[in-house]
Amino acid sequence: MSLSFPNQSRSYEEAGKRIRFIGHDGMFEIPFFAGADLFPAATSEAAYLNAFDAARVAIYKAARRAYSGARRTTYVLTRADFG
Repeated sequence: MSLSFPNQSRSYEEAGKRIRFIGHDGMFEIPFFAGADLFPAATSEAAYLNAFDAARVAIYKAARRAYSGARRTTYVLTRADFG
């Protein structure tokens, strides 16, 4: 199966300074996090979520690359994943 993102929900985690979103590989849920450092202009939860939404296509592409490289239980995307 390939990784998909049928659920467009995402949430901001203040403690981890990151945005959480879920991918699906068949029946398996794969948790992903996008570090807040990916959105340097954002200064509030709403701004982080809006920035995530604006970059959603690129984020999903990076998530698919990270997932295809190694199977893990959780993925944290960083700037290196977008190169």
